[in-house]
Amino acid sequence: MPTPLDQLTPLLPELASRAAEMEEARRLPADLAAKLAATGAFRMVTPKAFGGLELSPREIVEVTEAAARANASAGWCVMIAATTALNAAYMAPEHAREVYADPLTITGGVFAPMGRAVVEGEHFRVTGRWQWGSGSANCTWLCGGCTVWENGEMKRLPSGAPDTRMMVFPASEATLHDTWHVMGLKGTGSGDIEVKDILVPRGRSVSLVADKPREVGALFKFPAFGLLALGVSAVALGNARGALDAFHALATVKKSQGSTKTLSERQTMQADFARCEAEWRAARAYLFAEIDRVWTIAQGEGEIPMEARADLRLACTHMTRSGADICRTLYDLGGGAALFETSDLQRRFRDAHAITQHIVTAPSTLELTGRILFGLPTDAGMV
Repeated sequence: MPTPLDQLTPLLPELASRAAEMEEARRLPADLAAKLAATGAFRMVTPKAFGGLELSPREIVEVTEAAARANASAGWCVMIAATTALNAAYMAPEHAREVYADPLTITGGVFAPMGRAVVEGEHFRVTGRWQWGSGSANCTWLCGGCTVWENGEMKRLPSGAPDTRMMVFPASEATLHDTWHVMGLKGTGSGDIEVKDILVPRGRSVSLVADKPREVGALFKFPAFGLLALGVSAVALGNARGALDAFHALATVKKSQGSTKTLSERQTMQADFARCEAEWRAARAYLFAEIDRVWTIAQGEGEIPMEARADLRLACTHMTRSGADICRTLYDLGGGAALFETSDLQRRFRDAHAITQHIVTAPSTLELTGRILFGLPTDAGMV
């Protein structure tokens, strides 16, 4: 039986060839979204109970990496749609079936609690506007994080932190704002999502912090924020590989002004390229080592210790930052040729530095994991 990666592979050349088109449109074209949906890439995290693939974390990363190697913006849209489907493991089953019954369903949304949900009987009345709504134009369902309010007061968790929940709603109830004018990941269509005064059933809301997953598969014991960080780092991993591919192709034909040698025949280029290759392989190996270790724990009986979750997040952040460093070096080595919009190196450079801005692999994650490494008291809710 073909694997999800097998299903995706025939589409990769088209994802690569349409990268410039996506940047100009500033979104994933609808026909490409439909083709990606048909491969199952958007259903990697969806529970099997609702017709999903429920892949292992390693497989999820490998598929996302392949998509991003072809086109980082497409890889990002795959990652967002796939990881958003984690909501299905937490929602009331009747609502999860409503959202995910169609195998071609595409979901997206934003975790950040930029909205307000007021308790109203068995529903929440929701108003909010969320930035970073990647791939939203192709979605049939969206979600947005909200603080929860009741009787005029914000509800709080026992820790004192605000009670925040993601509200899942039909895309038809939302307004999409074209705010995506950015440097990198231009083809992701990550504009604003807005809803005003809509009703969302309680059973169609999710808290990745306070709720426990209803599904019992090992994938849903895997840390939710670790899974999102894996997705981000998988895009960084594939994008950096794409940059290595692009420089390899350039270096075998380009000659510097006044030189008879191609870049690949120059010793300094050989050494720098080898260093980048080694950095990529090392970061990838470290990432997969932590994935496999935490996955082994998840398949057992007990909970995943905070220290193991922190180690996974550290590997994800390291991969994301290393990917950006590699893309920067290769862009520099490409010289003037890398500056032109026709060069894949300049796009890889820009995309890499857009990926680093995501909160789950931002520098603050190093502070979080550093606290745990030092054994200091740490709120593990977001680990």
